[in-house]
Amino acid sequence: MILKEMMKMVQKVRLKSKIAPSFRQLHVDIKNRRHSNYWLKGGRGSTKSSFISIEVVLGIMRDSEANAVVLRKVAATLRDSVYDQYLWAIDVLGVQDFWKESVSPMTLTYKPTGQQIRFKGADKPRKIKSQKFRHGYIKFKHYEETDEFNNWAEIRSINQSLNRGGSNIITFYSYNPPASINSWVNQTTASEGLRDDTLVHSSDYLSVPIEWLGKEFLADAEQLKKDNPKAFKHEYMGEITGTGAEVFNNITLREITDEEISHFDKIYHGLDFGFAHDPLAYGDVYLDSARRRIFMFNEIYQVGMTNREAVAAIKKLNPMNEPIIADSAEPRTIAEFRDYGLNIRGAIKGPGSREHGFKWLEDLREIVIDPSRCPNTAREFSSYELERDSNGNFKSGYPDGNDHTIDKTRYELEPIMKKGGFKPWKKKQ
Repeated sequence: MILKEMMKMVQKVRLKSKIAPSFRQLHVDIKNRRHSNYWLKGGRGSTKSSFISIEVVLGIMRDSEANAVVLRKVAATLRDSVYDQYLWAIDVLGVQDFWKESVSPMTLTYKPTGQQIRFKGADKPRKIKSQKFRHGYIKFKHYEETDEFNNWAEIRSINQSLNRGGSNIITFYSYNPPASINSWVNQTTASEGLRDDTLVHSSDYLSVPIEWLGKEFLADAEQLKKDNPKAFKHEYMGEITGTGAEVFNNITLREITDEEISHFDKIYHGLDFGFAHDPLAYGDVYLDSARRRIFMFNEIYQVGMTNREAVAAIKKLNPMNEPIIADSAEPRTIAEFRDYGLNIRGAIKGPGSREHGFKWLEDLREIVIDPSRCPNTAREFSSYELERDSNGNFKSGYPDGNDHTIDKTRYELEPIMKKGGFKPWKKKQ
């Protein structure tokens, strides 16, 4: 009874004073179990990790079945970072008398029930997989500095091992976004954020009480803002500023509604054939010529499709069998697709057509892509970058690879590009 009363006091009095305003609605979301996965990205001083540590400590004290595992890529970094962060959370909540700390093994134990918060490094995967608790299950997982992990597949494998034995599991991912949109964590956040059970939250230091940060922190931030605005936006505001190598800086990722699509009076259709391990890429594009922008809202992107399977899938997206322009490098495949009833022809191409096509797309005012309908198109366009040489200088030309949806877009819009001022491309004999 005393413990319950103490918990009410902690939640009503102390919690509000220890969570920055930018996280208060997020706290309500977690308390009401509206989502299972929370991606918290932000700049320096945003207090995202502090918020998560408070939520996990309180969550365990509220639920007698709950335990937690907190992970970083390298085990050696745990002691002086996330472990100390959780000790801070226990202290500021005023519940240190109810917790026992241990460094070997690195755990925090809730004395009344024996529930635990365990700290693990992903460089020791065997120790992560063998997580059994005396009582309850892993309700909370926290990936600190998520961008330090190798890739999403590594984290997904860990989740598959830990997501057992209970319901209402909550996973937190906290990180400062890398500058490049091509980073795996930025790409994964964009795709995972489309799930109904996932919420992506952004934060920065501007909403944090000044006394929490200190004068030196604020002075450093303001100085960097003057000296290097781009670095300031990346480091302190948590923005994906880019590396300067991005080819398409005119991309807008957003939902394209059925209402919008119903007004698209002419749709262009393109196809890039798959070779060996490369995917077949088909898609539809609408051109708003007056505003110099295109809309991409349909895609097929798959490896290992037979020609018959590909034609059947394309006909579902193109039921009126409108003309399709495909890669002309495979005339036999085009002929077979035509035999299966597809209204298809090869692109004219010609010398310099690839470079012209890329430049034409770069010069558009806007490339609108629906990331839900076209996840691979969104990924390829967003992450396509120029290559650098050993001295860090950009190489000439556009790199080949991970550009299947870009190529199919060039093919389908080829007739429009030729009207747009490029030199005529000679048709191969």
